Amino acid sequence: MSSQDYYEILGVSRNASDDEIKGAFRKLARQYHPDVSKEPDAENKFKEINEAYGALSDPEKRARYDRYGKAGMGGNGGFHDYTVDINDLFEGLFGGLGGFGGGRRSRNSPRRGRDLQMQISLTFEEAVFGIEKEIEFSRDETCSRCHGNGAEPDTKPVKCSTCNGQGEVRQVRQTFLGQMVQTGPCPTCNGRGEIISAPCKTCKGNGLERKKVTKQVQIPAGVDHGTQIRLNGEGGPGENGGPNGSLFLVLDVQPHQFFKRRENDVLLNLDINVAQAVLGADVTVPTLDGDDKLKIPAGTQSGKVFTMKGKGVPFLRQKHRGNQLVIVNVAVPTKLTKEQRELFEKLAESLGTTVQPQEKGFLDWLSEALGG
Repeated sequence: MSSQDYYEILGVSRNASDDEIKGAFRKLARQYHPDVSKEPDAENKFKEINEAYGALSDPEKRARYDRYGKAGMGGNGGFHDYTVDINDLFEGLFGGLGGFGGGRRSRNSPRRGRDLQMQISLTFEEAVFGIEKEIEFSRDETCSRCHGNGAEPDTKPVKCSTCNGQGEVRQVRQTFLGQMVQTGPCPTCNGRGEIISAPCKTCKGNGLERKKVTKQVQIPAGVDHGTQIRLNGEGGPGENGGPNGSLFLVLDVQPHQFFKRRENDVLLNLDINVAQAVLGADVTVPTLDGDDKLKIPAGTQSGKVFTMKGKGVPFLRQKHRGNQLVIVNVAVPTKLTKEQRELFEKLAESLGTTVQPQEKGFLDWLSEALGG
């Protein structure tokens, strides 16, 4: 999510009232909702707007945010809702005015549940080879006591007599355009269409209870930092028989001590001594599959890149892998014994003192070796 200040995202001051925050959210949500907006970054912008509103519309969360910033909102590994129903936005915009947005969905129509998101931390090796992870998160589920109807066992909700079970009432208003019909939530049943005389003791009448859920999730080989995995049906519950939302897992891959990733290739910097570079040597190098042998030819220059085929990261949901690129650095000793110094002095005499300018520098060679 964005690191931008929540108040800046909504375009309100820090002392804005609840109504000002709600109004700003509705205006921006209507503008950037992915179902209606043609902006290229509408989806990300919409998520930022919803994240900001989720924090500032709740008095407790807003107080934590004002005091601690985003650090007080859960931080890494956080878990939050970010889906808003486009029909709800338009209902709030037009107030249910007849003749606008024809075909407006009934309040009792099936609605898809909210999408949820959480962050999963992986080691470098877990991302490369894949792993089965156990995750735990909280979500709303149908109340186990009342089975979702909001009423205590052995009692039932009754149809609201004010709205006849529709959940909304209509009023005819005279405007300069003529008579217009305005619909809104029924004031008697608050839009439910039912009256609950004995609310469920577990869910307080809303039909949902918060539960912790444990799931085994298979992380495929080859995922990278920021990869999202979608678990269909593991989000919030649908309404009126609608499908559940999805759970999105955002992967946070930790850096490795030695390896660096470049797409599906793995880079490794390897120090060798002067003698190994001059005379050549068989050296042992670490790979993702364990230690392996690498032949260093005589006369190897610093910056030389060796390719170990098939030792990189697997391509996602494919059988073949990238390569491991070993970048050699000839380490010049900074301390010598008396015997070593004498040997280098003799070597220096035999090699002479002539220097030769080069057309290309080390960085040019390295860039060419890595493909530009």
